[in-house]
Amino acid sequence: MKQYLDLVDRVLKNGVRKENRTGVDTISSFGEFYKVDLADGYPLLTTKKVPFRSVILELLWYLRGEDHIRWLRDENNCHIWDAWAAEDGHVGPIYPVMWRRFPYYEEQEVDLDGDAGTLKKMVYDKKEYDQIRNALELLKTDPHSRRIVISAWHPGLLSQMALPPCHVMFVFNVANGRLNCHLTQRSGDIALGIPFNLACYSALTIAMARLTGLEPGLFAHTIVDAHIYINHVDGLREQLSREPRPLPRLEVTGNDIDELTLEDFKLVDYNPHPRIPFEVAV
Repeated sequence: MKQYLDLVDRVLKNGVRKENRTGVDTISSFGEFYKVDLADGYPLLTTKKVPFRSVILELLWYLRGEDHIRWLRDENNCHIWDAWAAEDGHVGPIYPVMWRRFPYYEEQEVDLDGDAGTLKKMVYDKKEYDQIRNALELLKTDPHSRRIVISAWHPGLLSQMALPPCHVMFVFNVANGRLNCHLTQRSGDIALGIPFNLACYSALTIAMARLTGLEPGLFAHTIVDAHIYINHVDGLREQLSREPRPLPRLEVTGNDIDELTLEDFKLVDYNPHPRIPFEVAV
C-alpha cells in the first residue's frame, strides 16, 4: 500500500534518533498523517503478510469489554498481548474497558435522615458508559453529529493499565452516506503496530458501516510520535523494495456488535509477499 510505504520512507529519511523506555533506540518523526479510501480495498499490507486472524481477534477482544486476555490467549490461542499481561491474564482498564465500560461518576442527592426536606448530601455513584453503543446510536439517529468520539485515554487510570493506550481516540464522521473514521495515535511502532492499527480500525469502520446502513468511506490516521525501532530498519527497507500487490476485500456479516465472531469477517483475494519477522520492543 503506497500510503504506508510513503510513511516508512519519510520517517527513514527525515526522522531523528531518540532513546526511549524500551532500551532500543528509534528513528522518530513528529505528526505523521495518511489516509486511505476503503472503497479501494481493505488496507491489509501486501508488501508483507499480516496475520489477519490476529487482527480481527484483537478487534473482537476490544469489543468484549474485558480487563484480561484470557479469551484471546486461552480460548483463541492468540498471544499478541501476552508480553504486557500479568500471569493471570489481567491487563487492567485498557482498550476493551474504555470502549465498552468507560468509568464515570454520576451526582445524586441522598436524604441523610429519611425525612423529605431535611438534611441532604450529594454523593457520586460510579457508572459505566458504553462508547461503542453510543456511537452506533448516534450514527443511526444523528449521523452528521461531530461528537461521535471514542476515547481510550483516562488519566486517572493510567497507573492501573498494563500499557497506556497508544491509539488514544477515534472519531466517526458521515459524508454522502459514507462512514469515515479518524484515528489519533500518540505513539506508533511503524513496523509492527501501525499495520495492525490500520487493519483493525478499518475493519471496525467497515463493520460499523454495515450495522448502521452506511457505506465504508475514508480511514484517516494521525500519529504523533511515528517511529521505527533501529532493529526494524532492515526489514522495512526490504518492504520498500517490494512491489505492492492489489488490496484484498473484506466482507463483514452479522447484525449486532456484541454478536460478531471471527467467521463474520471474510478476507477475499489476499496475496501478500512473504512475512518479515520483527522483534517486539516491550
